[in-house]
Amino acid sequence: MDTAPADPRPEPPRQPALEDCCRSGCSPCVFDLYEEALARYEAALAAWLARQEAGPGGD
Repeated sequence: MDTAPADPRPEPPRQPALEDCCRSGCSPCVFDLYEEALARYEAALAAWLARQEAGPGGD
């Protein structure tokens, strides 16, 4: 029996540690990638919250 929710809350991205950056001017830097992932997460979370407020079957 599957007990996982059909619409799970999005998980935030893992923030890189300062040591994860090599400080070589990489493009993209691990912090740039994190910022992009964070923006995607925030958009996904906003959409998820809107679905939760709408309730089941509320499109």
